Amino acid sequence: MNRNFFTRRTLIATTALAAATALLTGCAGEGSGAASAEAATTLNIDFATYNPLSLVLKEKGWLEASLTDQGVTVNWVQSAGSNKANEALRAGAIDVGSTAGSAALLARSNGSSIKTIDIYSQPEWAALAVAKDSPIKEVSELKGKSVAATKGTDPYFFLLQALEQAGLGPDDVTVENLQHADGRAALENGSVDAWSGLDPIMAGAEENGATLIYRNLDFNTYGALNATESFLKDSPEIAQVVVDSYEKAREWAAENPKETATVLADVAGLETPVADKVILERSNLDVSAVPGQKLVDVLAVVGPIFVETGDVTNQAKVDKALGSLIDDSFAKKADASKVKGS
Repeated sequence: MNRNFFTRRTLIATTALAAATALLTGCAGEGSGAASAEAATTLNIDFATYNPLSLVLKEKGWLEASLTDQGVTVNWVQSAGSNKANEALRAGAIDVGSTAGSAALLARSNGSSIKTIDIYSQPEWAALAVAKDSPIKEVSELKGKSVAATKGTDPYFFLLQALEQAGLGPDDVTVENLQHADGRAALENGSVDAWSGLDPIMAGAEENGATLIYRNLDFNTYGALNATESFLKDSPEIAQVVVDSYEKAREWAAENPKETATVLADVAGLETPVADKVILERSNLDVSAVPGQKLVDVLAVVGPIFVETGDVTNQAKVDKALGSLIDDSFAKKADASKVKGS
């Protein structure tokens, strides 16, 4: 990635954005028909520490309460990162999974049959961290250094954008492809010079002395709730219950932020101050659930990076994926009052 990449990426992103905007309204109404005879009897859905609403849902049991009458059981599967959620979605191990918006677009660009049906947060969950007492203070100082990042996730794309802004490219550093928790461990044991981290693991590292040398909210993409196309086709009524339940979790979290932090602390094994930082300072849960133009705008900027780094073979695949990723019909009809349980 050379220094002229920003200009090229801007031009490509503008073209992609125009195409995606034209196709966005065509996504409405998909997956809203009656359930087929093959409707699921088990809902396989993920929970993740980077998705606080999923933790609230699992804790409260609202999905179970609402789906019992339909004869549907709920099977919760933990996702360690967006890449793992995408792997499970592609394999059919889960029907609904939570990722960063960038990861959802990458997966669809490479042929994964998923749709983004809900936005669960607008987080500042990624940043560049160095260990306690590290001499590195700026991104430009990472040239020739090793950086841990989980490929296919927001922190990885955050790293690439941060490097570009500092006049560097991916070839100027050694990227160690480690899962988020392993990246933190590598930073703390000195195996890498820096880490592109993800909350809440990153907030825990800060409490242990790590320093964030670069933050940029604009380089973080939205939290996207995704479902397989087959699930949406066969079980639209269940999909609607999922999105309705997410809205109930959002309302509860907005009214009970401290309690939401406690749920996160319990699941992730965090100290209370760490969980408070994640929920109260770096997780905007008060955001529209409808995946729309703002999400498209962000992804149109990130998409060309996939091609530049070789993660997607050509821009046409990214453009097609961006134009077909969103199904906003469920979020537009979301009704938290229909969800059972208190």
